[in-house]
Amino acid sequence: MILINGSHGEGGGQILRTALALSCITGEPFEMYDIRMGREKPGLQPQHLTGVRAAQAISKADVDKAKLGSQSLCFSPVAVTGGEYLFDVSEIKGSAGSATLVLQAILPPLATAGTGSRVTVKGGTHVEWSPTFHYMRDVLLPLLAKIGIKSSLDIEKWGWYPIGGGKLSLSVEPVKKLSAISIRQRGRLKNISGISAASNLPISLAERQRDHGNWLLKGAGLSANMEIVAAPSNGKGTFFFILAEFENIKAGFSALGARGKRAEAVAEEAVRQFLEFSNSEGALDPHLADQIIPYLSICDAPSNFTTSRITRHLLTNAWVTEKFLPVEININGREGEFGEVIIKRAGNRLLPAHS
Repeated sequence: MILINGSHGEGGGQILRTALALSCITGEPFEMYDIRMGREKPGLQPQHLTGVRAAQAISKADVDKAKLGSQSLCFSPVAVTGGEYLFDVSEIKGSAGSATLVLQAILPPLATAGTGSRVTVKGGTHVEWSPTFHYMRDVLLPLLAKIGIKSSLDIEKWGWYPIGGGKLSLSVEPVKKLSAISIRQRGRLKNISGISAASNLPISLAERQRDHGNWLLKGAGLSANMEIVAAPSNGKGTFFFILAEFENIKAGFSALGARGKRAEAVAEEAVRQFLEFSNSEGALDPHLADQIIPYLSICDAPSNFTTSRITRHLLTNAWVTEKFLPVEININGREGEFGEVIIKRAGNRLLPAHS
């Protein structure tokens, strides 16, 4: 059984999600201790526990010590089975925990299953410290399509902090062949688009976000097609998202509204992230760089890419991945700066057959 220190590196829930995904793919059981010790509330919170239960459901795993607040667990998968699944983060303490983070734990193994899947997850769809629905749909999934993973993500209802209640549906087709990638340059900027959204608040807030965002971009010599969205939800919230489409890659930058936070400040936050990326080198934005690691590591051929910034999340995800797969992940550069990532297969161990 693989033993994993859950406080290593960035010390958050990503260690657990990557371990769950790769355990399901390889059939390797693991034990994790000191889960999320780097966080204010250590141990399994609702979204993490839902991720464990989701991985357990798709792989018929034997799970021990997984309960709310647990700082250790054992996970032993059997075999991944595609199909119809429903998971609800809000079942646990009425949480607004992230629905997309639950999907992070199960999308990689479901992509390698022998049959297609449709997964519905209820919870937070646009919440802090997690990829939003729009980032996952418009940035991550298009890159996964390049390596051969065909999937789609739809939203029925938006979920904001603190009540959640959002609803996402993910469809995944069985992978025929995984192709390695080499993306060293992002290429020419082709288009900037995005949305400015509000739920159960005056639509003028979304319009102010859009107008200020457009004004800031115009000052940088850029223009964007920003859509105003009145988002269906049980709660209240605002959201501003910029999708930058380059010749070789897409990148996403967003900000969430909060009580006392001016609409203009929301737009400024997202635009600042985009301009920092635009004025830097590196093909993949920092979030995409760490999220793609497990997928590229199950390709038979080597992959490589550059990123605008090496993050602690990237370093930690590479560390966890190497515990499960016969790969060598070289990250050239210093944390916080431009970097190059090279992923090589160090062996030819076959993955177990999935049903």
